[in-house]
Amino acid sequence: MTDVADKSDATGSNKVRRDTRADLLAAAEICLHRDGFAELSTRRVAETAGVPLSQIHYHFGSKERLILALLDHLNERLLKRQAETFAAPMPLWRRWERACDFLDEDLASGYVRVLHEMIAASWSSPEIAKAVRRDLRGWFELLAGLAEEAGRQFGGLGQFSAAEVTSLVSAAFLGSETMILLEIESRHVPVRQALRRFGETIRRMEEAAPKN
Repeated sequence: MTDVADKSDATGSNKVRRDTRADLLAAAEICLHRDGFAELSTRRVAETAGVPLSQIHYHFGSKERLILALLDHLNERLLKRQAETFAAPMPLWRRWERACDFLDEDLASGYVRVLHEMIAASWSSPEIAKAVRRDLRGWFELLAGLAEEAGRQFGGLGQFSAAEVTSLVSAAFLGSETMILLEIESRHVPVRQALRRFGETIRRMEEAAPKN
């Protein structure tokens, strides 16, 4: 739903159209990053968006559905970013390096916090768990494509299947996110440094692989 607000635009008209649903999603992202899921208030989201509380119920129906819509919105945007980047011609080690760059960006933007708030909430909500699994599935499929490409490039993945490599890489990044959010990362537990170091291992493997 697009609403008409009494604001002046550049032409002097006092009718400016606003996308209330988009405004509520942006406000929910701000509030979730600031307050966490447990303390998230639909009233505060509405106040942040500058709309009546009734608009949340009109567009989403409930707080839970609002946050699920936010997760879907953020996930779709970032998955598209990742897929477009990885589709460009570049060596696998460089794609790994870009994935590490994206992790830093997504930590800074608050997306990783939103995702893990939803993972935590999913333990007691089958609906949230279903949505989280659906969104994560897109990342697994993207990684599976890269693992299959690596297998073709290296003539196999040793004793691992592409699905097993996908599982290990997914666990490495999700686990790293958890450790960073819990502030476990330190000089003695160099989480992001270790992820980037593995990119160097991939680079050496690519350089040593027979050229076709």
